[in-house]
Amino acid sequence: MSQPIFWEDSSSKDSGRLFGRTEVIDNTLNPDFVRKFIVDYFFEEKQNLRFDLYDVDSKSPDLSKHDFLGQAFCTLGEIVGSPGSRLEKSLTIGAFSLNSRTGKPMPAVSNGSGLWTESLRTTGLEASGGVPGKKCGTIILSAEELSNCRDVATMQFCANKLDKKDFFGKSDPFLVFYRSNEDGTFTICHKTEVVKNTLNPVWQTFSIPVRALCNGDYDRTIKVEVYDWDRDGSHDFIGEFTTSYRELARGQSQFNIYEVVNPKKKMKKKKYVNSGTVTLLSFAVESECTFLDYIKGGTQINFTVAIDFTASNGNPSQSTSLHYMSPYQLNAYALALTAVGEIIQHYDSDKMFPALGFGAKLPPDGRVSHEFPLNGNQENPSCCGIDGILEAYHHSLRTVQLYGPTNFAPVVTHVARNAAAVQDGSQYSVLLIITDGVISDMAQTKEAIVNAAKLPMSIIIIGVGQAEFDAMVELDGDDVRISSRGKLAERDIVQFVPFRDYVDRTGNHVLSMARLARDVLAEIPDQLVSYMKAQGIRPRSPPMATARSPPQSPARTPPASPLHTHI
Repeated sequence: MSQPIFWEDSSSKDSGRLFGRTEVIDNTLNPDFVRKFIVDYFFEEKQNLRFDLYDVDSKSPDLSKHDFLGQAFCTLGEIVGSPGSRLEKSLTIGAFSLNSRTGKPMPAVSNGSGLWTESLRTTGLEASGGVPGKKCGTIILSAEELSNCRDVATMQFCANKLDKKDFFGKSDPFLVFYRSNEDGTFTICHKTEVVKNTLNPVWQTFSIPVRALCNGDYDRTIKVEVYDWDRDGSHDFIGEFTTSYRELARGQSQFNIYEVVNPKKKMKKKKYVNSGTVTLLSFAVESECTFLDYIKGGTQINFTVAIDFTASNGNPSQSTSLHYMSPYQLNAYALALTAVGEIIQHYDSDKMFPALGFGAKLPPDGRVSHEFPLNGNQENPSCCGIDGILEAYHHSLRTVQLYGPTNFAPVVTHVARNAAAVQDGSQYSVLLIITDGVISDMAQTKEAIVNAAKLPMSIIIIGVGQAEFDAMVELDGDDVRISSRGKLAERDIVQFVPFRDYVDRTGNHVLSMARLARDVLAEIPDQLVSYMKAQGIRPRSPPMATARSPPQSPARTPPASPLHTHI
């Protein structure tokens, strides 16, 4: 009888919190588990998972009384980033200890970080306990995003023969939409524009999340008030009507012509009929796509790193240099690269990452380059994995001469060329620039960023050292959108952070680099979705799994909850 166990780490190396267990499945070496777990998903964080599998021998909850079959480690990003968000991992018994009472092998303790969760499916298990050091079968993990009413409704209204409210003209009508609450109160959720001087207005088409309109309850009352706009803000009430999402979803029909009623007028005048009518002209609904929809549909994130080799970093052979290669710890460049790369690498299937340098004199002629491959291969600057980038970085430090100036435009343009070659939504490029100094080609860089903003591309800049990085803040368009030659960037694609803000005084690089990665990567999902939406690109259908998918069980998340995945 097999059963996987779900733990959550407490960020220490010797403890973890038991999160849950699947059901037990009898007499099979290929169990297909039904129970699923809801996990908050954060693209910008490394969420480690551990899966422990046991052969259950009794009803005892004490794990030491059951046979440990094996375990697997991965991250949530690995599962989500796999084709179809489906990952296969070998179950192994690596580091283990023998239980003092039973003599049975027990699983290794936490590997020190992240979130662990349990499996859905295993194949080829050992029949009577795992053998230390050997493969013990395969675990198949799949993740899916829980839908939380992601539909967006698009509609248009017009009105006919509204009451005249202005003494010297007609009316300036607008609509106000309210969502009803559980306690009977109403919350405003949309207001149309004002249509001037007419009793028969046609308002512009507008879109609103269904969640905001009715909180996902299709039969919940929606109240609509009609007003005559006044310059002083004392708008005149014309009347109101009620409807529901289910009624609106019928589209243009006799069911969606509403009498606008003023309750006070109705009470005072016996012959009062209405204060006009409002008609639904059109109604459409589509699901709002998320970052996970695109990743699950096969969108690959192409990660490129560009490293500053200017002389202001200091002589790499001296301990005061930002490029100093200590035998005991990584320098700031390597720490920043590792923190970001370890997370983003799982969204690129081939794990081949271009790595560039800028601001150095290259052998043999000493020419200055702002776009040279760290691996020395002009035709193919890609390195194998994060370790490959670090190896090429260390090799370049030994072969090039640090020089200057600090020019960003060439590496931005380099990545933009690659991004421009594939704009069908199958690829999205992320450029990480790590630099120590004040940018020298600000005008050219701003122009390159404005041009790149219309491409499937984002830029992360990490400033190391103690220099003033005021100019970098200008590139990060959070407050004021960057522009060049009077042209405004279509999107904000740059995120800048100074490395010194994340240096932990206690020397705990794991926590400080986790915070760094979280802050610089947090905007990537929204930037990717904003590009896809602007280009009208819908997610592709997830690739078909080669094996039968595990059974689906219904799950529901409460309104306004964070992004969840099902595992």
